[in-house]
Amino acid sequence: MPEGHIPGSAAAESNTVAAEPEHAKPGAAAEPRPTRSAQAVRATRAARETTAKAAPTNPTTLSPTTLSPTTLSPTALRRTGLLVTLILGGLTATPPLAMDMYLPALPEVTNSLHTPATTVQLTLTACLAGMALGQLLIGPMSDRFGRRRPLLLGLAVYIVATALCALAPTIETLVAFRLVQGLAGSAGIVIARAVVRDLYDGDAMARFFSNLMLISGVAPIVAPLIGGQILRVTDWRGVFVVLTAIGIALLAVVWARLPETLTPADRHGGGIGETLGAMRGLLTDRIFMGYVLAGGFAFAALFAYISASPFVIQEIYGASPQTFSLLFGVNSVGLVIVGQINGKILVGRVSLDKVFAVGLTIVALSATALLLMSLGVFGEVGLTPVAAALFVLMSAMGVTLPNTQALALMRVRHAAGSASALLGTSSFLIGAIASPLVGVAGEDTAVPMAVVQLASTLVAAACFVALCRPWNRRTTVEDGGSTPLSSGADRMGEDS
Repeated sequence: MPEGHIPGSAAAESNTVAAEPEHAKPGAAAEPRPTRSAQAVRATRAARETTAKAAPTNPTTLSPTTLSPTTLSPTALRRTGLLVTLILGGLTATPPLAMDMYLPALPEVTNSLHTPATTVQLTLTACLAGMALGQLLIGPMSDRFGRRRPLLLGLAVYIVATALCALAPTIETLVAFRLVQGLAGSAGIVIARAVVRDLYDGDAMARFFSNLMLISGVAPIVAPLIGGQILRVTDWRGVFVVLTAIGIALLAVVWARLPETLTPADRHGGGIGETLGAMRGLLTDRIFMGYVLAGGFAFAALFAYISASPFVIQEIYGASPQTFSLLFGVNSVGLVIVGQINGKILVGRVSLDKVFAVGLTIVALSATALLLMSLGVFGEVGLTPVAAALFVLMSAMGVTLPNTQALALMRVRHAAGSASALLGTSSFLIGAIASPLVGVAGEDTAVPMAVVQLASTLVAAACFVALCRPWNRRTTVEDGGSTPLSSGADRMGEDS
């Protein structure tokens, strides 16, 4: 059994089958077997049953190297799966924790460091850009060295960078430390998606992404609330102190409980040449890149809301940081609820492409309503209608984001780390570009936010229609890659 392998994965099942003895070839002389009495057979079976009962079934007492389908009962397998789900949920919660807990403090950072709001928003852009670029490095590394080692290293650097953010004396140093924080924090995002691809396939993968949204979706709900309460007792630097403590706790859990999911046989050992070949194969897959770009621009609409909403709600509509945190939490609840409807009801019953298209349509309609309200078409509106439109937009992301991730990763049989890197990098880079655009007209209007949201959604829809061509069933794969593909990525996977 490969070191640290999680039971229940496809690789584990294939290894189990491969370990069975081959049948004798036809015509070969069979070796004589000693005869055994019925009493001896019964005694042997009884001994095996006794040994199986005595085997340990608690996965928390087993090291990663001892996990095996032959040593864990079905109950232990379910417990291990739940544990892995919780850990991966914590890793995917790294971006909303680093972003959303900091959001209520943006106006205070503006005053504390004596810098305009547009410059302060660069701290968000730097963190996003770091997360985007870091995934391009760490994703392929996880394909070569396994998932655990790059993840542990990334979390350690993330902790140091977050602590330095709390000590930043100027806006320039804060932007620099946020860039490093994003680079290191990207390990949790990209490797969590790769681990999901290691363990799941097809509709099961889409359901698991929806389950992860239930866990990681708690972070956007709790993070602004925690950030607002932290600001009651300390300044914005205290937010980074709390983030440092959370990073230390996550590193300890990953070190102790998350085993390796990529077997040595499945790792890439060809160095930079093989990594570049994998990337080239993915980039030439039209349908994969269609989902990547569609998901990236949908994420840009989400991040336009994340970066602009503190100023829109607090500065334009005069809400307190606590009120903003409450509204942000309500919107995140909508995202989580719709995500669970997607995973529990829609997946397996409705085409993922159709659900994704409906989600994009709802986001576009919500962004249109926000733009019309911001332009004064309906007269002077208060906070309630704007908050309602933002709630609908955020809720629709519950079917948009997990499904586009699953649809993209279904195209990949190998190099899941590289595919996850491209998927995440595109989203964060596009989001980083959208972040400063929402503040180009100053802090007194919400028009730029609505324009960026609507434009991003329309571009996402155009990429989805032009590249993915969901009406062509021959190019739509929802069976986890069992249908032959014509893309370079698939050819790469078959050759390896």
